[in-house]
Amino acid sequence: MQLIKDQSFGGERPLFALKNTRLENVTITEGESGIKCCQNIEADHCRFIGKYPWWHVDGSLITNCLFEVGSRSAIWYSNDMVMRDCMIEAPKFFREMRNLTVENVRFSDADETFWRVKGLTVRNVKLHEGTYPFMFCEDVDVDGLKSDSKYVFQYVRNAVVRNAHIETKDAFWETENVTIYDSCLDGEYLGWHSKNLRLVRCHIAGEQPLCYIDGLTLEDCTFDAASDRAFEDSSDINATIKGSVTEIKNPISGLIIADSVGKITLDENIKSPANCVIETKKQL
Repeated sequence: MQLIKDQSFGGERPLFALKNTRLENVTITEGESGIKCCQNIEADHCRFIGKYPWWHVDGSLITNCLFEVGSRSAIWYSNDMVMRDCMIEAPKFFREMRNLTVENVRFSDADETFWRVKGLTVRNVKLHEGTYPFMFCEDVDVDGLKSDSKYVFQYVRNAVVRNAHIETKDAFWETENVTIYDSCLDGEYLGWHSKNLRLVRCHIAGEQPLCYIDGLTLEDCTFDAASDRAFEDSSDINATIKGSVTEIKNPISGLIIADSVGKITLDENIKSPANCVIETKKQL
């Protein structure tokens, strides 16, 4: 593997079609497409300033690097990548990719980041601001995520999320086959229109959670007092809840067991078969 060290490159496509190369303390300055159509590239302690610096690269290892604000849309169409210990200041990162691992990475603008990534592993990542991270991703494995971005995990398929703290709005909409463990999910309208959503030992905060879901499992979850009108139009529910739920509204079918429920609303708008069983230890 050849080594390029302590250099700067600018303009358009300065390292086009590079192969089997390690970059150390390299700066990609103003310009476009600094590293494009390359294979087997490593970058350590590098700095990326210009637009679209890393496209169509197969086989990458990126460590201890900084992607500045100007490097927007930096990494697209690149497969088999590992990124560790990096800082990302630019939006619209990671699109149309396969087999991506991201560890110990911080995003200061996570707008439209992680779109259409298949085979995504996330470890100890922080997302700040922006909208719609993780849109249309498949085969996702997350352990350690802190995010205040809006509309996270929309249209995701086949995902496991552990140890996450998510402050958001409209999270996990229209997902399929998603399991979340030991996480705090704080935001309105959690999980709407999803299929096969499972939450284990999670804390749920925000209004109208878990509605319009087909196949919902909760195991030893807790609810914030503000989480009202839960489970509306959801079917095939199997939920065990620790503590109280402020309001359950018009669940379609299944079983909900809670220590206590403040209010159960079953009105003329409930959908057939309207046979969900709700059991409580104590009625508030």
